[in-house]
Amino acid sequence: MKVYFEKSALMNAINTVLKAVPSKTNYKILECILIDARQSQVVLTANDTELGIETTIDARIETHGITAINAKLFAEIIRKLPDSEILLQIEDNTALIQSENAKFRIMCDDPDTYILLPQFNKDHSIIISQFVLKDLIRQTIFSIAVNDSNPAMSGELFEVRENQLRVCSLDGHRISIRKVELNDVYPNFQVVVPGKSLSEISKILTGNADSEVRIFFSKNHISFEFDQTIVVSRLIDKKYFNVDQMLSNDYETCITVNKKILLESIERSTLLVKESDKKPIIFNISQNSMELIMNSSLGHMRDEIMVQQYGKDIMIGFNPRFMIEALRVIDDEEVQLYTINAKAPCFIKDQNESYIYLILPVNFNQAI
Repeated sequence: MKVYFEKSALMNAINTVLKAVPSKTNYKILECILIDARQSQVVLTANDTELGIETTIDARIETHGITAINAKLFAEIIRKLPDSEILLQIEDNTALIQSENAKFRIMCDDPDTYILLPQFNKDHSIIISQFVLKDLIRQTIFSIAVNDSNPAMSGELFEVRENQLRVCSLDGHRISIRKVELNDVYPNFQVVVPGKSLSEISKILTGNADSEVRIFFSKNHISFEFDQTIVVSRLIDKKYFNVDQMLSNDYETCITVNKKILLESIERSTLLVKESDKKPIIFNISQNSMELIMNSSLGHMRDEIMVQQYGKDIMIGFNPRFMIEALRVIDDEEVQLYTINAKAPCFIKDQNESYIYLILPVNFNQAI
């Protein structure tokens, strides 16, 4: 194999597939990037058996071939080479990597032992813009469970209902839901996608509103195909929770508040919270005013902001981080908070319910 690459294109391709190279594995071959120059373009592949990424780049191919090279070493070599054309030549299981006067020779692995991306029947698919998909992930990924005993909580529900895609995540203390309209009507189905896979996909997406992603679903896998890249993830084979049963339109108190002002006030309160502390932020809502109260071993904070209040006065406490993470991903200038009492969930949602954030309250000392 003898191939010439433009450095930036090769480096971008390597950085894309590196996200699927396992940090620890019993299969040494999976520590490699598979480089396939058997067609008119070069295909780079990485696969940790849960997440696989394949990306295609243009190159000048003098001699076709295929090889497997240690991913981290290859990436570091390419990164340190001059910004000139790069030669990759494979002979006798040895790779020559050259740019200008800099030359490296490293050993290759047997490409025939590489575990390729899974092939599956692409039973269902939808089309969505890169911008929308990146936004959906950003606005839900923060509330998946980490190291939870229930595997379903470590993933997100992707649910298609006719011309609507709904993405849900939850961790036992909160729920995040985003809904978007699709440009076509599709058969109803749902899958649970690992949060780790979605996090890596989000890093690859450009977020271009004019670029489309075709998402293919099967019983065991999901595939995201965009630009010159294919990302395949194994699905979580667990039934997701009935999120609809956890939602309610009942409320006795609703407030409308400027999101930026509320977020900044809660962020200020966390200056008094140590990382190990579990101190709530208390909302005391009365007469179109919200008093925010934080008591901790470091001190005391009170802040007051004006709101539009509908319904009863209420005093209720929340984990401040949960509130901050939800408010940060909402793009609206004003937000609406709905609740029934100090022990019932709080809902942050817009009029069309294109987003819904459910946050459970926490107990607090009434003697404040």
